[in-house]
Amino acid sequence: MSALISAQSSRKYSNEFLNIGVDARAFGMSNAMTAISKDVNSVYWNPAGLTQLEDNQMSLMHANYFANIATYNYAAFAKPIDDISSFGISVIRFGVDDILNTTQLIDEQGNIDYNRISLFSTADYAFTFSYARKMRLQGFSYGVNAKIIRRVIGDFASAWGFGFDAGIQFKSNSWEFGIMARDITTTYNTWTFDEEQLETIRAAVEGQNQSIPEDTEITLPKLELGLAKSFEISRDFSMSTALNLNTRFAQTNDIISTSNISITPAFGFDLGYINMIYLRGGVGNFQTITQLDGSDNIGFQPNIGVGFVYKGIQIDYALTDIGDQSASLYSNVFSLKIDWQFFR
Repeated sequence: MSALISAQSSRKYSNEFLNIGVDARAFGMSNAMTAISKDVNSVYWNPAGLTQLEDNQMSLMHANYFANIATYNYAAFAKPIDDISSFGISVIRFGVDDILNTTQLIDEQGNIDYNRISLFSTADYAFTFSYARKMRLQGFSYGVNAKIIRRVIGDFASAWGFGFDAGIQFKSNSWEFGIMARDITTTYNTWTFDEEQLETIRAAVEGQNQSIPEDTEITLPKLELGLAKSFEISRDFSMSTALNLNTRFAQTNDIISTSNISITPAFGFDLGYINMIYLRGGVGNFQTITQLDGSDNIGFQPNIGVGFVYKGIQIDYALTDIGDQSASLYSNVFSLKIDWQFFR
């Protein structure tokens, strides 16, 4: 196994679209969901939370990134199997469509021919299959994900990938704890290339695209630790608070970073009124950002969100990166969740 891994390419940022997150409620709370997630969106945040389902649920989300250049869509469905187990499925697509291919703009005689411009899309897909079960130890549950990754870059290249996640949750009175291990076996992406298509762009930019890239990527494991507590403020008001420590086993720009491990915290809250109207906020993504003058600043990402629930239909909205405090661009995120138990 060690010989196989050493022959492949381990990347700190492989399959990064899977680290964006899902559900506007989670975005409003800065994705501090490892301990507190207990609905259909647990297929992403922590599959152990699926054991809290009482009936079938469906979730949909849409967001735009990079000034609406990229679109991010997510859909999930989950249902209980019996009193102690549940399963779920989900699909994520992150893509940029209708990209102009101008590598053939100039013909063999050196003339510009706009008819030689073509369009292509690049898209990343993830299909997840989840299973969760309550443990014999009271308050404990576990869950696992099997992931299939599909990545496509026009007709030039495509990849298949496979990986697994595992999570645990524990609830004791108003306290909740969670652990989520992503890509626990490492996730492998195997690329295939259309050499005829690559040949058309080989000379488009001097010194680039001269050779076929490596055909295998390895996504390293990540660990997320979560802690949450719920409060009953009054008869009408309730609040949930959550803290996450998101860990990578590599050196990154996270606020806590060494040669072997990097950690960034995230904190969020969810204030509810009569279990119908919700106000959310959070801060996370603490990063060391190098400025143009060479100095380092600490960047962070504040988020806010609102939610409305009525008879099993929940609509959530989040606005991320308030005040442009981080290197990430803000985005408007909308999501919808439907709970079947209110329609039976």
